[in-house]
Amino acid sequence: MSADMLHIDVGAYALGLLEEPDRRAFETHMAGCAACRTELSELRGIAQTLDGIGPIAEPADAPTAPPPPEPAVVSDLLRHRIRRERRHRSTRVLAAAAAGVVLLGGALGTGYTLGADRGRAASGPDAGTAALMRDAHRMSATDAGTGAAGTVAMQDRAWGSRIGLDLSKVRGPLECELVAVDRSGRAHTVAGWAVPAAGYGLPGSAQPRLTVQGGTALRAGEISRFEVRTTGGTTGGTAGAGRTLLTIPA
Repeated sequence: MSADMLHIDVGAYALGLLEEPDRRAFETHMAGCAACRTELSELRGIAQTLDGIGPIAEPADAPTAPPPPEPAVVSDLLRHRIRRERRHRSTRVLAAAAAGVVLLGGALGTGYTLGADRGRAASGPDAGTAALMRDAHRMSATDAGTGAAGTVAMQDRAWGSRIGLDLSKVRGPLECELVAVDRSGRAHTVAGWAVPAAGYGLPGSAQPRLTVQGGTALRAGEISRFEVRTTGGTTGGTAGAGRTLLTIPA
């Protein structure tokens, strides 16, 4: 094996991935190569970090994922990768090997992390909307004609306003949108959604209400009202596109 090839085996040696003949040849070379000894000492810390790689714990209700690969399988795959990467510098080999562990875990349905798992967020995907509806400035209204009832929550942002909507007493099937109407009468779409046939908050409805959030570039002082409008036809013929189901003054 050439001296140049031995020079670039530092990363593979630090990971313990060299075959026995290559390992002995590299150790013989390293005994007389100060540069390789220095580089190995610098890479030891990274190699020790890689030794601490472990699977991220999945939540109890998560779908069953394929089991993580056996350590021997990971080592064998990395060994083949190291062989292919031997033409590169050892620091590049070590970085590629670390990335390979993470990508391998993702491909097999199990994630990996360096060091201890920092845990997962305890809140669900709609926790942000729930907090917005709870903490932001709220306005509510009920439409006597359609029976729809809703609450809009509004929170100032540097880019405009973050908007949340809690809507009930609406029967589908409908396609709807929430619009913010500015003081010039122009409508600005905030969010859109579909209402199932059973609707929300009615006898037979699977859900008591619909909660969505969106945003608008308008500031609170620029909004005169919010409207829930239909945007598509219905199979029942009870409403057509462009009908206003609910108006909530701002």
